[in-house]
Amino acid sequence: MQFLTFIGFTILVALISYLKTRKTNENTSDGYFLGGRSLTAGVIAGSLLLTNLSTEQIVGLNGSAYESGLSVMVWETLAAIAMVVTAMFLLPRYLKGGLTTIPEFLAKRFDVATKTWTSVLFLTGYVVVLLPVILYSGSLAISGMFNIPELLGITHTQSIWLCVWGIGIVGSIYAVFGGLKAVAISDSINAIGLLIGGILIPVFGLLLIGDGSIIDGLSVLTTENPEKFKSMGGPTDPVPFYTIFTGMMLVQLFYWGTNQQIIQRALGAKDLKEGQKGLLLASFIKILGPIIVVLPGLIAFHVFDGSLEASDKAYPMLVNKVLPKAWIGFFAAVLFGAILSSFNSVLNSSVTLFGMDIYKQHLNKDADEKTVVKYGKIFGVTLAIAAMFIAPMIANAGSLFDYLQEVNGIYSIPILTIIVVGFLTKKVPAIAAKIGLLLGCLLYILSQFFLQPYFINNALEKAAASGITGDSDLALIKAEAYPHFLDIMAILFLLNAGIMLIIGLIKPRTENYIQEYTKQVDITPWKYVKQAGLVICVIVIGVYIYFS
Repeated sequence: MQFLTFIGFTILVALISYLKTRKTNENTSDGYFLGGRSLTAGVIAGSLLLTNLSTEQIVGLNGSAYESGLSVMVWETLAAIAMVVTAMFLLPRYLKGGLTTIPEFLAKRFDVATKTWTSVLFLTGYVVVLLPVILYSGSLAISGMFNIPELLGITHTQSIWLCVWGIGIVGSIYAVFGGLKAVAISDSINAIGLLIGGILIPVFGLLLIGDGSIIDGLSVLTTENPEKFKSMGGPTDPVPFYTIFTGMMLVQLFYWGTNQQIIQRALGAKDLKEGQKGLLLASFIKILGPIIVVLPGLIAFHVFDGSLEASDKAYPMLVNKVLPKAWIGFFAAVLFGAILSSFNSVLNSSVTLFGMDIYKQHLNKDADEKTVVKYGKIFGVTLAIAAMFIAPMIANAGSLFDYLQEVNGIYSIPILTIIVVGFLTKKVPAIAAKIGLLLGCLLYILSQFFLQPYFINNALEKAAASGITGDSDLALIKAEAYPHFLDIMAILFLLNAGIMLIIGLIKPRTENYIQEYTKQVDITPWKYVKQAGLVICVIVIGVYIYFS
């Protein structure tokens, strides 16, 4: 019965997506890559939220909350402010230029080589890190939820391969053959299901703790575990509070404002008003995100008395304990939708970047739009197959998942730096952007994969020689031995921006850069954008004050 519910809901989403997109002309770049520039606020908001949410976040962030408490909610709450900044500052400039991809702006602002370098960086990050990790973590969740090894009489490894290819093939059909609109429509439907299913987990958890009363459950949870309800992380927590003012905001701005897989939804808006309303609606819902990706981890800590050997088991074990059996098929389908969303969103963005920024620019400059879309799809299929072969191998590379956020920093901060400098200045030349990209990547790799291990190992060796063996003492020593990776990001952002500005003073552009208005969409802003943005920022600050 659970499996039939899962299949039924998944087919329903696919059918609705097909009916809603069959009239979209996907032989043009706008039609395929941007849904015909027809996306409305609700579709944009739903797609943004579900693209962001996937198994590695739902399971991983709840695991972090189980271990470290409420302070990890910063990944959700600060995202709301980043989306406000994107809606007010970045999106009007993107739509004014009629952009299909973020690197397209860099070609106009700097030169084609800068655009190509950036597209290659994006694609490398997507192929090497994001796609395989999404497939592998999603397969673990689906395999475990249905206990596929026992159900089909196969090994755990065979089950992972089966799930990887199942998710990969279905996700590829959405992304490669349906274009952005199919992805966005399916995302919006699944977003509703994810919100319902995600909220049910803490509701049933609190009912369990409070003997049938949610209010009593919340009271017991906060009274008996007060140390878990502090919004400000300490030095040994995953996100120390002070990093909010260093690299955390930069990471959020990159992700929500410049990352192709995310911002592509807003680029497909029918006009600026719809794009801004979609971003702000998503940002408001994002404030409520901790209810789904943090609170269950806190509930699991109470329910299991902090006795789990691995924090990542907190969420799936809580689901199995509190969710009625009749709901498991529906929740698995929704979770499957979240996995698909992240996979097909990255894949669709990869197809867009390849088709517009590499194939059309370098391989076939005379190609018509139908040909660009055709070869973009071929690239997408190739990429998906490669990711499906790579994903099961992640089981043998344990550090890859742990260092996911740090690995993304290799390309995220350099790209964010050149985009910000590009928008805020008129004289900085193309050579400065190239140096910023190259230097940013190399310095980050040097810092995180050479210097950091060196300093931490030295500190731990000195601690061992001094007889220090306590886990909490060693954690503090590690934290103090080298700056947090978010601090490194902030330092490199300022360093790279400074170098670019100096180059701009020494060797400025011959002519000031002036962004042209392509008039592809109406860029009249939503009249309440400033008021709504202010309200969202005040709510975020209020949440931190309340839980401080």
